[in-house]
Parts: sequence; structure tokens; C-alpha cells
Amino acid sequence: MAAAFEEFGVMPELIKAVEELGWTLPTDIQAEAIPLILGGGDVMAAAETGAGKTGAFGLPVLQIVHEVLREAAMPHQTSSSSSSSSSSSSSSPSTDTAVGTKVALSPDDRDARVAVDARGLVCQSRDEFQWGGCRATVGVTTGKYYYEAKVTDEGLCRVGWSTRAAALDLGTDAHGYGFGGTGTHSRFVSNHCKKSNRRQFDTYGEPYGKNDVIGCFIDCDEGTIHFTKNGRSLDKAFDIPPRGFAFYPAVVLKNAEMEFNFGHSPFKYDPGDYKPISAAPIAETTLGAAGSAGRKGRGPLAIIIEPTRELAQQTHEQLGLFKKHLTAPSLEILLLVGGMPVPPALNALKHGVDIITATPGKLMDLIKSGKVDLSDVRFFVLDEADRLVSQAEDAAAISDLYSKLPKAVHRLQVLMFSATLHSPEITDMSQKICKFPTWVDLKGKESVPETVHHAIVWADPDKDHSWVSPLKRPKTDGIHAKDSHPTTKTVATNELHYSQAVKLLKPILVAKVIDAHKMDQALIFVRTRVDADCLEAYFNDLGGKEKGKRALIEHAYSCASLHSGRSMRERSAALEGFKNGEIRFLICTDVAARGIDIKELPYVINVTLPDKSEDYIHRVGRVGRADRLGMAISIVARGKEKVWFHQCKSRGSGCQDVRLVEEGGCGLWFDEPSYIAAIQKRLGGEPIPELDSNMQLPGASEGEVVYGQKKDQSDSHDTLIHLQQLTPLVKQLAVLESAAQKQYWNLRCGFSS
Repeated sequence: MAAAFEEFGVMPELIKAVEELGWTLPTDIQAEAIPLILGGGDVMAAAETGAGKTGAFGLPVLQIVHEVLREAAMPHQTSSSSSSSSSSSSSSPSTDTAVGTKVALSPDDRDARVAVDARGLVCQSRDEFQWGGCRATVGVTTGKYYYEAKVTDEGLCRVGWSTRAAALDLGTDAHGYGFGGTGTHSRFVSNHCKKSNRRQFDTYGEPYGKNDVIGCFIDCDEGTIHFTKNGRSLDKAFDIPPRGFAFYPAVVLKNAEMEFNFGHSPFKYDPGDYKPISAAPIAETTLGAAGSAGRKGRGPLAIIIEPTRELAQQTHEQLGLFKKHLTAPSLEILLLVGGMPVPPALNALKHGVDIITATPGKLMDLIKSGKVDLSDVRFFVLDEADRLVSQAEDAAAISDLYSKLPKAVHRLQVLMFSATLHSPEITDMSQKICKFPTWVDLKGKESVPETVHHAIVWADPDKDHSWVSPLKRPKTDGIHAKDSHPTTKTVATNELHYSQAVKLLKPILVAKVIDAHKMDQALIFVRTRVDADCLEAYFNDLGGKEKGKRALIEHAYSCASLHSGRSMRERSAALEGFKNGEIRFLICTDVAARGIDIKELPYVINVTLPDKSEDYIHRVGRVGRADRLGMAISIVARGKEKVWFHQCKSRGSGCQDVRLVEEGGCGLWFDEPSYIAAIQKRLGGEPIPELDSNMQLPGASEGEVVYGQKKDQSDSHDTLIHLQQLTPLVKQLAVLESAAQKQYWNLRCGFSS
């Protein structure tokens, strides 16, 4: 796995972190997006829910932010003037750089197997089997610079340029650019010479050996690197990304020795209009607060926007896991969402933060009050972008925020990630905030993992009369509180009675589904927070709420409600209890449909269908992750149901206006048959299977599929059964084959059988 992430240019510290998280290989979206983001461009990425989008943007954002801070932490010095003289065969060097400091090979930024002389101009490695690398003490961010490297003892060597984030094994990741030998053993010097970056070794130039002088050129403004051999140009070798990071002279050796001239003495070959690197300022960057005032008071370099508090918190926690091995400097990350205490956030901002993960409203409040400094922001990330831009208030906040971000001093990189990026709102927003974005579309529009099984349970109160006299009567949303009570004789002819009967029947069907499948865990989606509270109350009436944690875990209907009406503490406790297995069922509105990751979740139940098919995709995407089988069961009304659609000032608080919206009220007819038709079309057009009277998929045997289990485990079980069935036939075939061979042999030899 390490090699796979390394090929994308991910730094070792981040690779170590994801290995500890148990990641085996990069996902498709990570493989596509990480190199693009590290390359410096805007990216719009769509992938199915659960595809690893947080890692796809989180890893490269952390890496580049860390690179910027590490460059800024280098001593800031200014170069001194230099004297020069010229001759026909040489250019004059610069004298020492700032404060009497000469450019030299670093005694610290090197592998232990590399030795550097006291002057810092000669290095050698006597290890015949492993490469040893070293960098110089001065890097450049702008201008055209040159140095010379002479081979003073035969062996394998590569020279070139790299950032501080690069591996010392030059040319094996995205941040180092090398030219030289690639042999695996120093005693077998290759007749080929290669240029290398990202471990891609391409033929370039010609071989060099003892006494050859390699000229190393970098043009930071044009973004190019080229080399010369003994003064002869070898043409352009690399285009480098204009990120504004410092590039340092670098070398890697295997049983070899090289001597460097950074401008401390006359160059052997004239570099033209390229300056000696000794004439360069030391590792300058465009950072403001970070570069000039250290860590205290530093504003963020990256801002990540999430549509909900839960998703923001989850992303923030994931970044914390990714960054655990990043040191010198470590990164400060901050979560800004509603419902959190303000003083700790203000204290963190005062001391300096590097990455902020936030919801739009909370962040804009702090920006307007002058608490968040945006002058150093390099990254602007919109996660679940389709949901963000679909809300007018959030879309306005995003546009306002973007207008405040700096764009002149350094390149602002915009990333838009979601499960779907196929709406006019997304197109409009991308045209406003992105510059020539690269589009990464991995099944973003229509896809649900193949590991998800879909099923329907029809709620038809005309056929199922269990709602008439239940042992425990479910609570409803109250929109029919003033209507007469329905009976089995009236529901078929009275639309209000039918609607009320649907509301009574659905919770009963949910309990039947739970019982039939012996569910230990499921995410249950309802339409409104009132619906969530009603279903939670019904489960509690069935005995789901008892004193003591043990009783709670063991009860068949233990549950908690998760919606915007609950406090942040209640929501966090509900989610944590569900993840830890302390409660079986999490009843939630679509506030939880995006991004919440529950490992090995076997079931999702839709008590009410969403009116947008893309929201169904997000809901059911909670199961079927990591190649585990999952089941999404939807309780679908056969007819229309009247529901609340509050547009009043109170947003439903105490509202009893049951008139329809078109009449000025807060009622709406919900047409689930049309919604399920749209969902079926989005899933490919095939009808979604209906559960039978026993709440099972037709033709399925008990225990045939274990939801929450890896698909390959289920497949291996099926394979074992298949092999058991074939074993007698294979034995019979072997007997027949033996008899046929014996008969053929007898015929050849003239024997009778």
C-alpha cells in the first residue's frame, strides 16, 4: 500500500497514518484526485458515497499546508552582494549569502549513510546496496539559478532539485527531480541515464561518470529544470508546478562521491543568464503571518466547508488521524460549527490555526467579527458541494466567503467534492469560483455500490389492517389531529383517512421488518424531526428505553433520534452511542444522510422516501461500504400522504395551519409512488424487489446472505456449497476418464477388454 500512495506523491508521514487506519489500497477517487491536487490545479470530483472522498482531498491538503509551513519555518535571510569577474571559460561565483552563511550541503538534511565534509561541498556514500540522499541549505522560489556537481569517484549518483517535503531518495516522489544513474548495484554502472520524478525513470541525456561535471539549472518563474554535461546542453528535463515552494539542490548516491560548486569558486562552465544559487535569498515564501511572526496569530492556509455539524466534525476528526505523524512543525486544525462553546475557538484562532473545518454560517459570523484572518488561505474546499449550493443561504455565504479570499499573492486552489456534481447550481457555482478545473467523475450521477440490495415494503392500509387496533399506538405528526379517526371502511374512499392510516401503519411495518431480519443495527431515515421524535417514542413504548446501559443494549428496539432540533451534545451522544453499539437504531432526518461513516453498517430503512432521488443515493450509501453487503429497505405508501411543509415564520413551532401550501397553509401532499418510480429509474430502470409477507426477499433462504459481512466472505460460502455439490460429479468423471484411458490403451496394444 505504501508504494501505491507513494506513487501519487504522498509524503511518508501521511502514508504511515493511513496504514495505521487499516487502509489497504487507495480508492479510485483518491488515485485520481490526489495527484491532481498535489499538482496545484482546481478539482471538481464526483464519486459514489463511501468512496473515500475525505482522504482524496484531506491528504494532499495536509501535505501542501505542511510544506508551506515547513518552508516558512526556515531562517529568513537576505543575500549579500557579490563581486564577480569573468573569463572565457568560467563565470564568477557569488560570495556568501546572508549573514556570512555559505550555501552548503546540509549536515542535518541527509541520510545517515551520507558523509559531508567540513566545507559542505563534498559528499559520499559507501553503501553499495542502498541509496543515500542529501540536500543543500538554501532553496529558491523565484528566478533562474545554477550549480555544478562533479563526480569525483565512480559509482551511481543522481543530482537535481527537490523541496523539503521530498524524499531524500531523489526522484522517487512528486517533489524531487533528478538526473543520473538508476542501477541497483553500484558495481554495475548502467549504460543508461535517466531523469526521474514520482519514481518514473525516463531516458534523458547521456551517462556520466568520474570527472564529469553536471550543470543543474532551474527557472522558477517559467517552471522548468534542465541539465548540462560538461557544458553541453541536454535540453529541458522537467516542467515543475508553480506552487511557490522553495527548491533545493539535491543529490542521491550509491557507493559514490561528488563535489559541488554553488558559487563559492568560479564555475567551470558558463551558465549564461542563470545566477549562482549562492546569490539567492534563502527559502523565501509568500506567507504573511506564518513567515514573519511565527506560529502565533497565524491565519488558516486551508478552509473546508461542510453542510452539517456532524459531517464537519467527522472530517475534522479524520484530518486529526491523518496528521498525527506530521511534525516540525505540527499542524493546528480547528472545528467551527454551531452549538460549540465560543471561547476555546477564539483562543485557538488567537494562537494560530492552519486548517479550519466549518459550516458556512458559523465561519461567516467569525469572519465578519474579524476573528478569522483570511490573508494566507491557499485552499478552499467544498465537501458535499451539491448540498451546499442547493441551499440558497449556504450558497450566498460561499460566494461571499470566496470574494474575501486572497487571489493575487498566491494561487487559490478550489476543490469541490460530492457524491453528485450534476446540477445547474453546481455548474453555476463552479463557473464563479473555479479556474479551469479538472473534472473527476467516477459514477457520480447514478451510482450506488453493487453491494447494496434494495427492497420495498408497501404500506397499504386497505390491505394491512394492523394499524386499526395495535398493542401500542404510534404517535403521528399531528396534521390530522382535528380529522375524524379512520376505519378500514373509510380509508379507501377518504384521502385524509388514508393518509392518517399510512402514518399509523408505517411504524408498525418498521418494527416488523426489524423483527423479521433480527436486526442488531440500522440507520432509519424519516422526513422531519417531528417524525423522528414520534418513531423514537413508539420504539420506547415497545420497551426500547430502560434504565441502565446493559438494558439499553439488550433491548430489541433501543434507539436514539438525530436531527437539527436536538442539541449538539445530544446529537454527539446519539451518534457515538450508535457507533459504539450502545443503541441499535439511529432515527434521523437527512441531516445525517451525508458523510456519516458507520463501519460495517448492515441496514438502512427509509420510513419516508426523500422527494429527490439523489438524496436516496446518499441515504443508502451508508451501507455497502468497503465491499460489505448492505440492505436498503423502503416503506412506501401506496397512495398519497399529507405532510407538514412549514413556510411560516415560526418554522412549525406551534403551527396548526393544515391548509395546503397553495392555499397559504403549511400542508403538502406527499406522493411516494412517483418518488419510488424516479428512484427506480435512477438505479437503472429495473423494478426494486418487494419483500414478501414474511418481510423477506422472494426466493432468499434464511442465512444465505449476511448483511454487514464482506462480499467475498459471502461469495466464499457460496463457492463452498457449490464445490460440495460438484464433488460427487467430479469423482464420477474421474472414474469414467480412467476407464476410457484403459480402453484406449487396450485397443492400442491389441488386448481385449
